Amino acid sequence: MAKTAKKSNKTPTKKKSAATNRKRKSGHKTGLWKLFKLFLLLTVSFFLLVGGYIFYCYITLPDIQKAVSRTREPSTVVMAENGNDIAKFGNVYAQVISPDKLPKNLSDAVIAIEDHRFYKHFGFDVFGFTRAMFTNVFRKRYAQGASTITQQVAKNIFLTPSKNVKRKVQELLLSLWLENKLTKNQIMALYLNRVYFGSGNYGAQAAANWYFNKSVYDLNLREAAVLAGMLKAPSKYNPIYQRKAALARADIVLGNMYKYDFIGKEMYKRALQMPIADGEKHRVSGGKYFAQYVYDRVNNTIGERGEDIVVMTTLDQQLQETAEKIMRAKIYAAKGKNVTEGAVVIMDMDGAIKAMIGGINYNRSQYNRATQAKRQAGSAFKPFVYLTALQVGFEPDSMINDAPITIGKWKPENYTKRYYGEVSLTYALANSLNAATVALSRELYLKDIAANAHKMGITTDISLAPSMVLGTNEVKVTDMAAAYTAIANGGYAVTPYAINEIATHDGKQLYVRKAENKKQILATKDVGKLSAMMEKVINQGTGHNAKLPIFAAGKTGTSQNYRDAWFIGWTNRYVAAVWVGNDNSKPMNKVGGGNLPAEIWHDIMMTTVKDTPAGSPNYSPASDDAIGNLIGKTDDTDEDEIGELIESEESAANDTPHNLEDLLDSI
Repeated sequence: MAKTAKKSNKTPTKKKSAATNRKRKSGHKTGLWKLFKLFLLLTVSFFLLVGGYIFYCYITLPDIQKAVSRTREPSTVVMAENGNDIAKFGNVYAQVISPDKLPKNLSDAVIAIEDHRFYKHFGFDVFGFTRAMFTNVFRKRYAQGASTITQQVAKNIFLTPSKNVKRKVQELLLSLWLENKLTKNQIMALYLNRVYFGSGNYGAQAAANWYFNKSVYDLNLREAAVLAGMLKAPSKYNPIYQRKAALARADIVLGNMYKYDFIGKEMYKRALQMPIADGEKHRVSGGKYFAQYVYDRVNNTIGERGEDIVVMTTLDQQLQETAEKIMRAKIYAAKGKNVTEGAVVIMDMDGAIKAMIGGINYNRSQYNRATQAKRQAGSAFKPFVYLTALQVGFEPDSMINDAPITIGKWKPENYTKRYYGEVSLTYALANSLNAATVALSRELYLKDIAANAHKMGITTDISLAPSMVLGTNEVKVTDMAAAYTAIANGGYAVTPYAINEIATHDGKQLYVRKAENKKQILATKDVGKLSAMMEKVINQGTGHNAKLPIFAAGKTGTSQNYRDAWFIGWTNRYVAAVWVGNDNSKPMNKVGGGNLPAEIWHDIMMTTVKDTPAGSPNYSPASDDAIGNLIGKTDDTDEDEIGELIESEESAANDTPHNLEDLLDSI
């Protein structure tokens, strides 16, 4: 009985346990089902959100037609007279590469380094994306990209460079659209025509011309590899400025071409040794100030335009490059004398600008000191005074008194503080005697002097104070070069010019400069006398550091406290104006026109001696001298032609000194 009772006591417990287990299983199934439904809901929600976002990206895609026809600033290429490029403004786009005529070397190189599965994917490379993702995760940084060439075309043509999810989604959508609408060769042609290769070059044809001076179809395998390697980072792998890095990158491209069977082993070995053409040999080194000067005048010459143009200029490449090297070396060597800047303008006898230097470093400062700066001329202004004297009857051997002189409160002094008594005009100019020059000016009309300066090329205002004869007025380097050219060429006015021709890239002429009719503004006999006097400046006077083995004439100039130093002179071929100083007008350490500027002028002109006639110029009188002694004529002079030439004695006598604190003490 006891056993039976014990047995009956266990039975209810087992039943209860079984029921509990059934409830647990039922609860477990219910929990799994809830989790499954939650997962399903999240999944559906995720795909709905993703799908909705993709749809949003789709409906906000840019207008394809507008993107394809997007306008750009027309490019301007400025060339030297020999046809070599000086600079380009705006982005240069290549001539179109046809889909049925792809440059094999370059297209193979691009595919090998950018997207070796280009002909196998549908615009998005799943394998490439997966590989890049694992690589980046493993290296814990962005080490590898996965954009296909098609995606890059979509980005370059239709989208902005911004990096965000929307742009990537739109890039993928456009890639699928491009793959559906175009052939692979058409996509590759689009890519090669639009991709950026640095230095303002868009498209392979523009890049091949800029970096190698070749057509894209003439590139050897290594040159093609260089261009393909640039696509990753155009500035970093620029073959001109980063040649070592560019060649190392090209070797990687060639390695990929061998790895993916674009070339064989022997061709790979040969390609590594192929020569690289130097496009820089076909461009002017420097000349950036001149190029900007030209570019600023293009629209005034041909008006607004909507097409790319080429501007053929007057610049002499060899003279420009030589002058830049000489001036830069001389000024750097003189930094202990507190001189930091300089400018040079070289013209031929017609006013064509053959070289222009607007400063030491264009990249550091685009301010053109040759055309924009206004600086005191110092004694470089004196030839206008002596010319005026010759016009009214003085002769080179006429005598003037070099002695202390006072005009009101102004007491001009000679540079050396010494005085030489009675001296000839030639001696006074050659030795830059201030007192003698001021004494001479008292025999002249200041308006006559100013009129001469203006009609010879000075465009800045000239104050008619007594001190103006010593160069207290400010002038431009280009103006001084033009004014001295009117002496050098026998008395003919010149207008400085730099543009010979403007044409479109396909050869359509937009402008051709026509030779101007020569206008004689100075009497030949006066020019001949002044030229001989200024030859003495170099042979016997303050400009002896500029002496050449051939004929040369010129004048030195130094402003108060050595703030400006000039030498302007000419040979039978060129006129050159040299200025040195500081932008902030701080005094230099005894740098005068007779030393550093004269030395720069001498060294530049020495490079032209071989092709320059040696003898003194023969200024033959014109058959019809329309000038005569213009300044001496007062009764029949046409005011519209030569301006007001006469001022009253009373006005001249009552003129007050101008800028007394900056009076010139020139050499």
